[in-house]
Amino acid sequence: MEFNSSSPRTIPVVSTFANPFDNNFDDTNSLTGVNGQTRKPIALWPGMYHSPVTNALWETRSKTFERFLDPPKDAPPQSELLTKTPKQSRTSILYSFSADHILREQYRDPWNEVRIGKLLEDLDALAGTISVKHCCDDDNTTRPLLLVTASVDKIVLKKPISVDIDLKIVGSAIWVGRSSIDIQLEVLQSTKETSDTSDSVALIANFIFVARDSMTGKAAPVNRLSPETEQEKLLFEEAEARSKLRKKKKKVEEKKEFENGEVNRLEALLAEGRIFCDMPALADRDSILLRDTHLENSLICQPQQRNIHGRIFGGFLMHRAFELAFSTAYAFAGLVPYFLEVDHVDFLRPVDVGDFLRIKSCVLYTEHEDSEKPLINIEVVAHVTRPELRSSEVSNTFYFTFTVRREAKAMNNGFRIRKVVPATEEEARRVLKRMDAESLESNKGKSK
Repeated sequence: MEFNSSSPRTIPVVSTFANPFDNNFDDTNSLTGVNGQTRKPIALWPGMYHSPVTNALWETRSKTFERFLDPPKDAPPQSELLTKTPKQSRTSILYSFSADHILREQYRDPWNEVRIGKLLEDLDALAGTISVKHCCDDDNTTRPLLLVTASVDKIVLKKPISVDIDLKIVGSAIWVGRSSIDIQLEVLQSTKETSDTSDSVALIANFIFVARDSMTGKAAPVNRLSPETEQEKLLFEEAEARSKLRKKKKKVEEKKEFENGEVNRLEALLAEGRIFCDMPALADRDSILLRDTHLENSLICQPQQRNIHGRIFGGFLMHRAFELAFSTAYAFAGLVPYFLEVDHVDFLRPVDVGDFLRIKSCVLYTEHEDSEKPLINIEVVAHVTRPELRSSEVSNTFYFTFTVRREAKAMNNGFRIRKVVPATEEEARRVLKRMDAESLESNKGKSK
């Protein structure tokens, strides 16, 4: 199947299993259900690793995958860059939750909403498809580019996402640099009460992909982008401003030294932590040490979790990081958390099949300004550990923000989340860095 850039299409998503009560299903191990219907054994109900979205996207990109997996020998790189429009890369996927029972069950969380971790994985897979569409030169004699997730700019949940109502994700390239592509995705869900398009946006995400030459591994130029509509031009300008801001922040961080004001902030953060360490009986009962909020998972990265380039899916890493962050917030608050956003994520190094991955999470700090909506800021750090080499490198750092569900809070009138305090200078620096990043984002939003 070749991409037809002139007519964007919606990719339907179906469950990875047929209906368990499908009479056409023939299996000697099947069981007889109600009304004499043939039912699949529970072992064959939802549970495959790859999500239905990933399966649908891989099927749609099948010929492109063949080119990636078996490129022509000594194929030359793309000789001339093309100019494409956002419309040519625009792709949408449709979850028919209302009609597909098994699909619903694959995405349902305990609160009858969509599993956010699984959705993050789907967003990364769709962004990958869009980057391929934008970079494709429709010439099978040239070698394809290696496209990888470089970072996630931000993911913001605007409203709860029900698992009983059809869902659509729409995305396209909105800006390109020399070798980078900014892709914006919108998760849409409409009800009879919210038929207005703007009101149907449930989540917005921005992914940054970078292109590498598949033979040399060096940065490779990507096709140009020419926005056509006023909205596309606005998104292009906003993405360009974010790119400049990221570069500016990086330069500032490289040059920044702690001045007296920063030292004072560090000291203020550490003061309460010292009481916990030196005089624990006198410490504030409404506070807790940062180190006492830690949770950790470990896993060996399996072949089933790889992408077409043999590396571990960025979406898989986000999925696992989110699940650990959610658990950390739950264990900390004592009430069911509610996800709000993922802040900027950098994919610092690739994760390979067979890597020993350790994912560590903690509550970095909490915010109490709005008593109805207290904020829990979670840091998740993924380390690629190599026992043979006695080495451990950070591959990703994620920052998730949660609050607590209103219905859970309403049942506990005396609820109050505890203040988190650092005990070491290294912890205090991490907290200050995160607070400054949040403050910068907030000020940027107010200035728009």
